Amino acid sequence: MIPFIIVLIILTLDQTSKILLSRSLYLDQTLPLIKGVFDITLVHNRGAAFGIFKGQVYLFIIASSIAVFLIYSSLKSKNHSIYYVASLSFILAGALGNLIDRVRLGYVIDFFNFHFWPVFNIADSAITIGSIILACLIFKGKD
Repeated sequence: MIPFIIVLIILTLDQTSKILLSRSLYLDQTLPLIKGVFDITLVHNRGAAFGIFKGQVYLFIIASSIAVFLIYSSLKSKNHSIYYVASLSFILAGALGNLIDRVRLGYVIDFFNFHFWPVFNIADSAITIGSIILACLIFKGKD
């Protein structure tokens, strides 16, 4: 039940934020929040992380679908620690959020713009947080 709740919350926040910002801003419009540090900027990312492999929508859809299936299978396979379940749930939610964008729109909507980092979204953040937790668990030898 915990994975479902985590995925539902993250996916809802991700998709809702993307819909609201897409309706409020035009493409590449910037809303400054912390001058010179952080803005909200509407971007259509047609690539992967950092915009690499632009235009490979079908590749990303296939890869994301496989990842979603494998993560879901792992969550169902056996009893894991709550941290392992949470980490995979975060990654699953992020993968689903960006997969929905790619299938529906052909690109991913990004909007968090820290000036020292590429623009990203809530789904990307969930994948990153889940991956960090998972890496820590693997490093400690726990699941």
